[in-house]
Amino acid sequence: MHRVLFALVLCISCHGGSSAYTDSAAKCAVPRTGADPVTGKLVPDKQGTLADEEAWLKGWEADFYLWYRELPNLDPSKYTTALDYFNALKTPATTASGKPKDQFHFTYATTDWEKLSQSGVEAGYGVTWALIARSPPRVAKVAYTEPNTPATTAGLVRGDEVIQVDTALVMDGDKNVLNAGLFPVGLGETHSFVIKKRVGGATQTISLTSAAITSNPVQNVGIIPGTNPKAGYILFNAHIATAEQKLIDAVNTLQAQGAQDLVLDLRYNGGGYLILASELAYMIANPTRTSGKTFEKTIFNDKYPANDPITGAALTPTAFQSSSVGLSTSAGQALPNLALDRVFVLTGGGTCSASESVINGLLGVGVQVNLIGHNTCGKPYGFYPQDNCGTTYFSIQFEGQNQAGFGEYSDGFVPGGGGQAGPPGCQVADDFNNDLGSPAEARVAAALQFRSNGTCPSPSSRSENAVAQEEPLIVRNPFLENRILWRPQ
Repeated sequence: MHRVLFALVLCISCHGGSSAYTDSAAKCAVPRTGADPVTGKLVPDKQGTLADEEAWLKGWEADFYLWYRELPNLDPSKYTTALDYFNALKTPATTASGKPKDQFHFTYATTDWEKLSQSGVEAGYGVTWALIARSPPRVAKVAYTEPNTPATTAGLVRGDEVIQVDTALVMDGDKNVLNAGLFPVGLGETHSFVIKKRVGGATQTISLTSAAITSNPVQNVGIIPGTNPKAGYILFNAHIATAEQKLIDAVNTLQAQGAQDLVLDLRYNGGGYLILASELAYMIANPTRTSGKTFEKTIFNDKYPANDPITGAALTPTAFQSSSVGLSTSAGQALPNLALDRVFVLTGGGTCSASESVINGLLGVGVQVNLIGHNTCGKPYGFYPQDNCGTTYFSIQFEGQNQAGFGEYSDGFVPGGGGQAGPPGCQVADDFNNDLGSPAEARVAAALQFRSNGTCPSPSSRSENAVAQEEPLIVRNPFLENRILWRPQ
């Protein structure tokens, strides 16, 4: 859903490749002029044609796409925009479960990318919606809110249900009206909402006006009440740049409070910068396990067995990052460490990509990872974003494997499923009747029970939703469902 705003550092000449298509780079049907409004750098565009843009896309995909041998043979003249052509330029193959092999092929306007990737700023109300039932009779609830936003000012809390948006009932109303109100595309949009409160069940009408929202990716840090030995809790929602300092602060806080276990809530974390996943994994694990070990080995297509095709650097495994890289704090600081041999990770269908790398990286060095929740999304893949003619393209370029050489979890990690993609744990549905981090919330409670005696709660006590039901859809921008390679600028 392309409903938020981002921006990208231009990277027209940061790779090699054959001149047959690089000669077409930045030749645009509608070239930009002047400086990029976010970076201040002069744009490289020059006058070209749609055919030039399509030629560049075809060559770029043939060179760097992980499954380039599976690309369809398309006639570019049948597409009226470069975006339409790109959307079709991907593998048609499916996974073992029958889902599309490439579910992660998308674009953004270049001038929109950096606002989110660097600072977490987007247009909205400061609420993340959970679509519990997506077809009539639909159900939509609040998954979580960002502090000090229109959502919190209006009193929205997790579990509040949206009954009506403007003139449309959520249950069976006009989806265009619902989308326009739930996911505003610009700033200053005001929409009306009828809300059924989680606490007390009263119905109220509120107005929300969209604003520039700065995401707080790390929330609810502290010791879970009543735990002995003490179990810390961290809600980590996005691997964006600002998370680096916040994760450091969170681990320092839990250390100071005497945490001896960790419940890491990744149920809504779709990914972002892979280097942050490496930092977090280091800060969790006993350093005797991570020292000298691989967090993730990056594998590109067979044209590039030894070198990163984007940077040209020799391919060396990513180690567990023991010092800050400088995304939102000064680089080179020694990271704190909880020194744990086990961790309890809360997962959902929205746990994706860089978040799955945290799980896989820890499993690869023998940390006992216990999963509580739902199957993860299944994305052991990633890419470097690439600008051309004002559009930033995201196309799968690599896959990752852990220290043990495992990386095939394209159908997700399965709590208690068995095998390398099925670590110990419990299938527990999301619980919108309790706050995230509360010991009463179903997934937290299950983690504490599993921690205590290795058992899972009975199905009747797992939450208001049967585990067999489809996992709620957490609606967010596609940037937050990916593994992004970071490089110093």
